[in-house]
Parts: sequence; structure tokens; C-alpha cells
Amino acid sequence: MSVLVDHLVVAAASLEQGVAWCEATLGIAPGPGGQHALMGTHNRLLKIATAAYPDAYLEIIAIDPAAPPPGRARWFGLDDDALQARLHDEGPRLIHVVARSTMLDMHRWGLITVGQPPGDPVEASRMTPQGELRWQILLRADGSLGCGGALPTLLQWQGVHPAQAMPASGVTLKSLALRGVPDRARDVLRLRGVAVSAAAGTAVTATLDTPRGEVVLASA
Repeated sequence: MSVLVDHLVVAAASLEQGVAWCEATLGIAPGPGGQHALMGTHNRLLKIATAAYPDAYLEIIAIDPAAPPPGRARWFGLDDDALQARLHDEGPRLIHVVARSTMLDMHRWGLITVGQPPGDPVEASRMTPQGELRWQILLRADGSLGCGGALPTLLQWQGVHPAQAMPASGVTLKSLALRGVPDRARDVLRLRGVAVSAAAGTAVTATLDTPRGEVVLASA
């Protein structure tokens, strides 16, 4: 069973910096997000769904300065000092992709079997005006990302998907490419609508249609 693109992860040194980047780069302000008490982060969200990428969205995420330290490594490598320095000096950037599964345990063991352990299941949640969002996500204990960020983090939503409450933004995901994912891991995920290659290169490249025209986002 294939997995679907859930959301793109754009990291920022601060959420204010991320909002300004979104307006300048994509031509639109991101919608509301919320706080992740488990990880000491907060976000803003933007729907980018199409028929090829149903319920996909873009997440701008940053460490929440008002939150206490989480007592564990934050997700998506956000504790990495080198990443934070780049975000501070160069601005927000695309760093990762999260994909959703309806059979999370099966995909987890499939990746372990091919030598790409995706981490352990962690229960997460946050409140929204529509109620509580709950999901289970696979995270490595050290917060690191597989395949230099190209191997998607997997999650499984428990109930409502957040994109269902997001209005159309005028920004849509046109294409997505991942490089550096071994063929056996690619075959486990069967990531729908994504060009996945074992070849070296930019880990994540996303092409978006925006009010400013076509915009290409690429990870380091």
C-alpha cells in the first residue's frame, strides 16, 4: 500500500521570519497553526492540495521561544546548531517532507527490514478552533532525518485531517522529487506522485504554482 504526501516542512529561525518569507516567496500569508507542547515548536500552515496530492499542505515551523524545553530532541532536526545558524543567516528553507500512512506499523517494519529505521511511534496532538488534532508519528530519538532528509517522516492521523479545515490558498504543489532514497526503501513506501531516486543530489525539491508564478523550493 502506498503512502501519500502529507506536508512539506519549511523551517525558520522564528515564526515571524517564516511568515515574512512566505509572503515574499509565495505571494500569500500563511494561515493559522498552533503550538506543539510535546516538541516546544509552533507553526503556520498553508493548503497546497491538488488531485495528485490530496489534503497536502505546507508547514512553516520554528522553535517556540515561549515554550519550555521539551526534554527530548525536537523533530526534523530543529535542534541542530548548524541548521539554526543557516536559518538565521540565510532565511527559511524547505528541509523535509512528511508522508501519511493508514498502516503505519507495516511501513515502519518495512523500512526497518531494508535498513532504514524510521524511528519509534510517538503520540502527538495540538488544539485548534475545530477541536483537538491527534496523530502518531515515527521519530528517531536523536531527531535526525533519514537519507539526509530525503526519507519522509511517516505519520498516521487519528481522526480529522487538518487540511480539511484550511481554505484554498492559491498555492498548489505541482511536483515533488526526493533524491538519495535507496530503491528498497522507495519500494516500501511507494510514495504516490513523487519522483524518488537513489541518485545523489538535492534531497527534496518541490515545485509550486503560486500567485507569483512557478516557485521551486529546494533543501540544502
